[in-house]
Amino acid sequence: MSDDTRQGTTTDTGVPPRAAYHHGDLRAQLIAAVRDLVETHGPDGFSVAEAARRAGVSSAAPYKHFKDRDEILRGVAGEAMDRLHAAMAAAADPHPTGSLEAVAAIGQAYVDFAKAQPGVFRLVFGLTEGHENAPELQQKGDNCFGLVIGQVAAARDLPMDHPEVLSCAYILWSCVHGHSFLSIDMKNKDVGTEIDDWALLMRVSRAILTGPAGNVT
Repeated sequence: MSDDTRQGTTTDTGVPPRAAYHHGDLRAQLIAAVRDLVETHGPDGFSVAEAARRAGVSSAAPYKHFKDRDEILRGVAGEAMDRLHAAMAAAADPHPTGSLEAVAAIGQAYVDFAKAQPGVFRLVFGLTEGHENAPELQQKGDNCFGLVIGQVAAARDLPMDHPEVLSCAYILWSCVHGHSFLSIDMKNKDVGTEIDDWALLMRVSRAILTGPAGNVT
């Protein structure tokens, strides 16, 4: 019986297997297991064997879906970027396109994601260097940034590829990205006041979208 389809037995690790595995289900289950381990131990502190044990399969089973450990981590990062994109899009959806609230909501989803899963957040951006070797991650990152570009273009009533739009989107992303890392690293505790995420995001959005942002390119 294969590791992907066995059911109703107990593994030799003592971990009850899932009720049933299909080819795609095990891949998703392994990604979920590694995601949890990354949060606990960091991207360098987990073992593939432990992920397999948590998924209730043999230590060889992961290699039916991933060629090596790095590919598993890329799978975790890609899945995280898909979830981040969905969260950002959903956050903006209730607000008028191009509004300050829509832009701030995208930023809030980004910050919330970082705070909820700081280990995975660090993993995603730790793997972004060298994206040329992982075009699928590059595309997922472009998709996330594209949400910001689209909102800025609507706010400025300019084409999405206009230099001012790209410049404003970059400034917004830089502010939110920096705030996210400062928050999860607890480096913003010494600023002398409580940081309200939404107030900060609205203030940044208003400054960038209603004033001359200039061109940083």
